[in-house]
Amino acid sequence: MRAVLQRVARAAVVVEGETVGEITRPGLVALVGVTHGDGPAEVETIARKIAELRILADEESCESAGAPVLVVSQFTLYGSTKKGRRPSW
Repeated sequence: MRAVLQRVARAAVVVEGETVGEITRPGLVALVGVTHGDGPAEVETIARKIAELRILADEESCESAGAPVLVVSQFTLYGSTKKGRRPSW
């Protein structure tokens, strides 16, 4: 499992003009890629790490600050470009 995190003031995911996910105050966007071997233990580990990572203002975590996390599925985090310019999964 892989995750890319970004601190944001606010964020939204819009699909075909419809907002399908949104946070309206400072927090994190987590782009999360899942692969074949990932299971419940990996999900629990990455969720805990995201919640406890101290990267907000004053070295706070989302958990301690009560900050929201917008999680977005991002399968391209596992794309391989070893055999050319087109990613393969």
